[in-house]
Amino acid sequence: MELWYKLRNTSLSKYSIYFVLSFLFIACTFANPNFLSVNNMTNISTQLAVTTILAFGATILIICGMLDLSAGSVLALSGVFAVSAYKATGSLLISIFVGILTGVICNVLNAVMISTFKAPPFIATLAMMAMARGVALQYTEGQNILHLEGFVVLGQGKIGFVPIPVLFLIGIGILTWYLLNHTRFGRSLYAVGGNEEASVASGINVHKVKYTAFIINGIFVGLAGVLFMSRVNAGLPNGAINYEFTALTAAIIGGTSFSGGIGTAGGTLAGAFIVGFLDNIMNLKGVDSYIQQIIRGAIIALAVIYDIQSKKRRTKRTLGRVEDTVVINNNRSG
Repeated sequence: MELWYKLRNTSLSKYSIYFVLSFLFIACTFANPNFLSVNNMTNISTQLAVTTILAFGATILIICGMLDLSAGSVLALSGVFAVSAYKATGSLLISIFVGILTGVICNVLNAVMISTFKAPPFIATLAMMAMARGVALQYTEGQNILHLEGFVVLGQGKIGFVPIPVLFLIGIGILTWYLLNHTRFGRSLYAVGGNEEASVASGINVHKVKYTAFIINGIFVGLAGVLFMSRVNAGLPNGAINYEFTALTAAIIGGTSFSGGIGTAGGTLAGAFIVGFLDNIMNLKGVDSYIQQIIRGAIIALAVIYDIQSKKRRTKRTLGRVEDTVVINNNRSG
């Protein structure tokens, strides 16, 4: 019986996010008949592609004990440079390369501030948020870049019946899952986020892990910038405002712990769809935009509170196991 309770509690803890997603999906289906339509499901998936790609990058960083508040601004800068590259060359490959390169450069600078100069991630990425947005506005002189022509295929095109942004989302999701679960780098991420001092003592190159995490995040952010500008059919220096918070919300709702060392790609994907389903059903039901903003803020607060409480429960369980071990060893020695 005790084993059954342990298995049940473990399953509920591990798969609770998927139960919540399933319940929300069913509830939304009954709430509005248009929710389950093919067009609506396609629109949700396409709209979620950009922020979910950002959320995968955020998950990698948070697991490693860091975060990125500059993702939205760097996305805008990467997208604007990608659009300019396309207008100058007419090449989608070159524009994608320029967008990704911009995202990587900005994130390497974040890594330098955080890992080399020991700046707090909150302050370092907040500074990058301001700088990247400023560069985007200065470069475009505050004007949108229009008349993109063939560039829109990346954000609005389809292969068969599947939108191209969704294909990118699937690819990035699989890559993130593989990195976290089947590579030495993934194991190092969890170790550094769980206990950086112990990771150093065990021989892990913490600086290399942090730099690699930011480089991967830069690739994801740069690609998201290309997809975003392609979808809206313009280079918007003021685009993607607050996208970083949407990405963080998806990651935290999906079970990624702000304290580091805990998180999964599948959980983040589920968290992103929970946010997307809620936004969509509120729009379908005509909920006032200000009320929607309040609800989103409440969701973030609840997710953080749940994370804190979960950490306390994990700590108590760990201490309990340690105390049991000490008692057993004392009894044996006695």
